[in-house]
Amino acid sequence: MADITTVWDAANFRGDWAQAGAVLLAGSDLDTAIALSLFLDRQAESGDAIPDGSANLRGWWGNPNLGSRLWLLRRAKQTDETLRLAYDYIAEALQWLLEDGVVGRFDINVQWVRSGVLGALIVAYLPDGTVTKHRFAWAWEGIS
Repeated sequence: MADITTVWDAANFRGDWAQAGAVLLAGSDLDTAIALSLFLDRQAESGDAIPDGSANLRGWWGNPNLGSRLWLLRRAKQTDETLRLAYDYIAEALQWLLEDGVVGRFDINVQWVRSGVLGALIVAYLPDGTVTKHRFAWAWEGIS
């Protein structure tokens, strides 16, 4: 199915619709679902440390499980533990696509691409046998 192409702007921490002149570009529903799952802020859980020290759990009150908790890692140190948390948060954010039968399984790989940049490769295996790859990189504000 076609959807409006949503692209992630890592430098400004926001998504936007892709355009060709005044026309919105069509894209993949799955691409959009994965991007929104990762880049919308899921509500923090009761044991989570909020990066700015506030009590703002973020997320949307209408569905606190929508999105990911990757925002909690924005100021984290660039460590193996941060990579493990990033993996866990990505898997958590994509779980609904598995439960709804949209995707049969995911392979998720996270790594430090270079200093200050966290990369993720998500391979989606659809029930019809189609395999799609999704690459993301986040400009990291963490402490090296």
